[in-house]
Amino acid sequence: MARPLITLTSDFGLADPSVAVCKGVMLGIVPDARLLDISHEVARHAVAQGAALLWAALPYVPVGVHLAVVDPGVGTDRRPVVLAAGRGDYLVGPDNGLLLLAADRLGGVAKAHLLADAAYRLQEVSRTFHARDVFAPAAAHLAAGIPIEAFGPAIAAESLVRLDMPEPRAAPGVLEASVAMLDAFGSAQLLAELADLETALGPVAPGDTLAIEAADGRLLGGNRSIELRWRLTYGEAATGEPLLCLDSWGRLAVAVNLGNAAAELGLAPDRRLRIRRG
Repeated sequence: MARPLITLTSDFGLADPSVAVCKGVMLGIVPDARLLDISHEVARHAVAQGAALLWAALPYVPVGVHLAVVDPGVGTDRRPVVLAAGRGDYLVGPDNGLLLLAADRLGGVAKAHLLADAAYRLQEVSRTFHARDVFAPAAAHLAAGIPIEAFGPAIAAESLVRLDMPEPRAAPGVLEASVAMLDAFGSAQLLAELADLETALGPVAPGDTLAIEAADGRLLGGNRSIELRWRLTYGEAATGEPLLCLDSWGRLAVAVNLGNAAAELGLAPDRRLRIRRG
């Protein structure tokens, strides 16, 4: 039998022992678990960014238990939940929209239950660290084989909180789309795909000149509009040249070859951009 897999995603960072403590709790329950960090560098409280990151990563990870905590509502009446996905995975975390995009890509929500049974929590539960006291124990017990039904009452999938992710808007000559997340190189993934771009602008070919501007009228890197080219790879652009391409997840991305688009152009999650032909 393969050792059980538990992945971890959070906005905790690594400056304090929070991540290590959660791992310690889980290993105390299921010592043979394999623990895989997806990321702990989600921007603080950025639920939508965490959801986009899980959407991108989890399809490439083996079936397992996926613990995700970006939880600005910790200690409030938001619900702690576990979702069973159609692929066979379990997703554990707060019911604030963090888990659903990934669950959709893993075959949809087959079952959803509250994490209510005290037997699968730490003995003392704080109001401010449910990752340690509620979610980590639940993830470990799931990995150890406890059935999802043991954790608490079933809830309707339709009742789960779903993020209101801004849709791309294609009009003749212009595509409007929001930044979903920034990668470690400062490239900005947009909530739009090639089909959205070509619906708005028609077919694009490598080297076609495009332009981006902020939908709110503010400047991008000190400019009202940034000219860039459609590229198939980063290396097709000159060093320091901005470009638009498809990223490795199949979404449009604004990047700077050997540079940092977020820093140079002032891009950030949820910022809305307009793309036109140059």
